[in-house]
Amino acid sequence: MSASDHIDQHILRVLSRDGRISNLMLAETVGLSPSACLRRVQELERRGVIQGYRARLDPAQTGRGYVVYVAVGLAEHTKAAQLGFEQAMEQAAEVTECHNVAGAFEYMLRVEAADLPAYKAFHTDVLGTVPHVRSITSYMVMGTPKDTRG
Repeated sequence: MSASDHIDQHILRVLSRDGRISNLMLAETVGLSPSACLRRVQELERRGVIQGYRARLDPAQTGRGYVVYVAVGLAEHTKAAQLGFEQAMEQAAEVTECHNVAGAFEYMLRVEAADLPAYKAFHTDVLGTVPHVRSITSYMVMGTPKDTRG
């Protein structure tokens, strides 16, 4: 469900940049009274527009500074093959995002590892052992000039 008006959209932009902002500061930023602002935020949460709040971690300081995007093609295009792959990725701690996509391959993964040897171990020992995986193409992140994920 999308935000209903420009004030809700403003609230969402501010919260996506700083989920820990106080209600008082948020209200001041969007031009509402604190009670009206709190009611709007609670309604956005109730409707599921705001699904939660999380801490944004520095991968390098958590031992996961080697980031790789991985395109994965499956050999079989069946629901069972997809479900098996998705369950395997759910269990893989290195996989922080798994997207089913349209195009030349079926999945795009965001993988975070300590370094190249750790990624190679994941590539070989985890991803390479999943049934129905036909192709694996790795894109190592060399820098991140923009990241607006919450």
